[in-house]
Amino acid sequence: MGETTRTRIGWTDLPEHVRAGVERIIGDRVVAAQSQSGGWSPGSADRVRTAGGRRAFVKAVSPAQNDRSPGMHRAEARNAAALPASAPAPRLWGCHDDGEWVALVFDDVAGRHPATPWSGPELDAVLTALEAMATALTPAPVAHAPTAAERLGYDFAGWHRIAADPPERLDPWARAHLDELRAGADRGVAALAGDTLCHCDLRADNLLIGADGGVSVVDWPWACRGPAWLDTVLLLVNVRLHGGHDTEALLRTRPMTADADPADVTGVLVGLAGFFVDAARYPAPAGIPGLRAFQQAQADALLPWLAARLG
Repeated sequence: MGETTRTRIGWTDLPEHVRAGVERIIGDRVVAAQSQSGGWSPGSADRVRTAGGRRAFVKAVSPAQNDRSPGMHRAEARNAAALPASAPAPRLWGCHDDGEWVALVFDDVAGRHPATPWSGPELDAVLTALEAMATALTPAPVAHAPTAAERLGYDFAGWHRIAADPPERLDPWARAHLDELRAGADRGVAALAGDTLCHCDLRADNLLIGADGGVSVVDWPWACRGPAWLDTVLLLVNVRLHGGHDTEALLRTRPMTADADPADVTGVLVGLAGFFVDAARYPAPAGIPGLRAFQQAQADALLPWLAARLG
């Protein structure tokens, strides 16, 4: 399942006043723009070049593309502006917000998304970068960030909603273990305590690998304060989805997860699976037609893993 949107607008689709606002932030006239693939926002995502040769990355959206996306851009602007220089994230230059359109201007990172299925060297580089990031972002340097329990509490209650109204095509193993899954997800919420600033949306399409092998973590609207191992676990869900690696062995051997309570990790995985199963049954949000299929694919990857972990 490709992690991409097929309905993305581009630089030339933005209203003239939005483009002018972006150019004021950059300090020069944009003469070229290249739309970027990956991710789920139906808004623009362009690498731009100015008349004077400056380069930047611009993302912009309005409620016309998706009613929730402007709020996500505003949250990302607040989070990105507060990130310390030690975070492996592109620097925010500025934000244009006219009440309808929200446009963010970042450093243009010369990199590409990791290949999926994941290669061993790229996976090792990313996991090592996440470990360094967790160390650099503990204690959490963004005071306004919610806790991970606040961020994920509703999502992790998915198994409770499923038990009350089971989907017709609910996985048979999940249907037979709903009580255990509800209890596991509740354990997962309790396991989210911590004071590390977590990205909370780690997938291949939110990572860039440079020519020098350096890793940048992009798209920070969901940043929250949680356990240092959370982002590593979230990344391993993406690895599990694409296959080719022993995620159990990685949990046991990577520094961020080796010492984590296995029941806590299982609880978080249970909570995530409940979110994916619950969300996948609803109509696709405006402008993001492939999202529900992607959520179902993640549920399908997680449930056999959980069956093995829960015995």
